[in-house]
Amino acid sequence: MSLVVRGRAWVLGDNITTDHIISGKYKYSKMGRLEDMLPYVFADVIPGFYEKVRPGDVIVAGEGFGYGSSREHAARLLRMIGIGAVVAKSFHRIFYRNAINSGLPVIVAKRIPDVTEQGDIVEVRVEEGIVTNVTRGVVERVAGLEEPLLSILRAGGLVEYVKRHGRLPW
Repeated sequence: MSLVVRGRAWVLGDNITTDHIISGKYKYSKMGRLEDMLPYVFADVIPGFYEKVRPGDVIVAGEGFGYGSSREHAARLLRMIGIGAVVAKSFHRIFYRNAINSGLPVIVAKRIPDVTEQGDIVEVRVEEGIVTNVTRGVVERVAGLEEPLLSILRAGGLVEYVKRHGRLPW
């Protein structure tokens, strides 16, 4: 898996919950398979998101991204739908860990969310700790992820890491 992501920005505000990502009304018991939930990702927040999102697109958000339930399928669905990374001012702990375990890069950035507009091109260099709004020419150095989180992301998620290495990375 490449740890360089470049795509269009989907700009969201503060306090985006896991219920915003995938509403509780689309639980496994009602939908069956995880794949059946893909058309409903951000359905109540960004009408038509499923038809508009492209592989490698980047979510850019404010404070408190991913708070709410501990349902890991919110992070998994973002990765499955093609989101390359989430850049936000802060993340809720459980979502952050679920994202890493799902192979979805999550990057804390303080300046990029304030200068990014919908559709801007954003590049995330996960290993180097650099986020660039290519459209606006703004570069932000961020705290890079450390091992074993990078190893998990390189493998495509925790399950893939264990399949390859036969053990957990810690």
